[in-house]
Order: sequence, then C-alpha cells, then structure tokens
Amino acid sequence: MWIVLGILALPLVEIGLFVTLGAKLGLWLTLAWVILTGVLGVLLLRGLALGGRETLRRGLQEGLHDPLSPLANRALMAMAAVLLILPGFFTDTLGLLLLLPPVRGLIVNVLARRMPNVTVIHRGSGFEDEPYEHRNSHDRLN
Repeated sequence: MWIVLGILALPLVEIGLFVTLGAKLGLWLTLAWVILTGVLGVLLLRGLALGGRETLRRGLQEGLHDPLSPLANRALMAMAAVLLILPGFFTDTLGLLLLLPPVRGLIVNVLARRMPNVTVIHRGSGFEDEPYEHRNSHDRLN
C-alpha cells in the first residue's frame, strides 16, 4: 500500500520541485541540471556494465569477508544511476546520495540486519559457476 502511494506521490513531488526550484534557478539552469545528471547516470551505468565482471572476479579471487556486500554496492550504484537518469530534483538527490559510500554501507547494513536467516553455505569454484548458494535457516545442512 505504501509503495503504491509513494509511486503516485513521486510525480507530484517532482512537479512541485520543478516549479519551485525552476523559478529560482531559471529555465536554462534547470534544463542544464536535468541533462547533466542524465548524462552522469548513463555514464555511471555504462561504467558499471563494462567493469562489473572484472571487479566481481577480482573480489572473488581475493576472498571476501561479506560476499553480498560488493554485489549490493553495485546494485545500489546501478539504482543511483537509474535515479540520475530520471528527470527530477528529488530523484537526482536520491541518486547522488546513493553515490556516497557511507550511505550505501548504511543501506547494506540495514538490509543485512533485516535478513538474518540467509546463510552462505557454498562457494563456487570458478567465475562461471553460481558463486554462492543461499539457504534460509530452516534449510541448513547440519
């Protein structure tokens, strides 16, 4: 229910911010901001796509303390890129906040605390294998 209300409220918030901040910044600065953040989002998404496999491979070879943390960070970076691509000041602010490593770390920690029953029980032998198998606490091997 809250998600539906949030999705319905987002365009209203964006329109309100466009009117308010657009009046203060002016038309050309507002358009420049929208175009600049859109280009930044596309470049960020492109960089994630091109460098993702190598970064994941390097992390798996070095041995990770928390195997889900790099994947979650990359997912949050991708979400930030998508938010930057969407036109609007509110989504741009959320996207820029997600680019900050402390904010991503806080989100990863909050999500990890909310999922305590997920356990990593198997590490794949190579990059092409399924890198991790997850089972909940009721399905653990003893």
